[in-house]
Amino acid sequence: MAKESTKEKIDRMSFQLGMINCFVEMVACGVKRLALSPPVTPEEYEMVREGSEQIVAGFGMQSYVEKSLLVTGLQTPEFTEGKWSILYYEKDEVLEEYLTLKEKKEQLEADGAYDEKARREISRVFMQLLSYPEEKIEQILSRENLKDPFMLLED
Repeated sequence: MAKESTKEKIDRMSFQLGMINCFVEMVACGVKRLALSPPVTPEEYEMVREGSEQIVAGFGMQSYVEKSLLVTGLQTPEFTEGKWSILYYEKDEVLEEYLTLKEKKEQLEADGAYDEKARREISRVFMQLLSYPEEKIEQILSRENLKDPFMLLED
């Protein structure tokens, strides 16, 4: 009899809600200003929506469904392509900062000014919103190739 791997024992919805609970708690405790759910398909979002809303309410936080997450030097565009992310935050100003940053990137792209320097700056500000330490931001920005976050459960 073949031994079942850890990945095969974990159901996707519980895994995603566990990650969401952890990230919302980090926002509630002041460790992060902004946190992101794992990228989910629209169908998966419908499955986790109610649980996510309960977690947010339980911690007294806020959330925003982002159907096109800002693409930066944090991960490859493919990591979130066609997927939604739920943004978790405590204060409205954090969401406003995120949306303003996204608009700035879109304007730079429209103006043909989204070069390497602009990409690094947009990426830096996004990671600062996510409360990454400066040394980690520098490490990520110095990579030659984009690297997606490790996910125990993949598509």
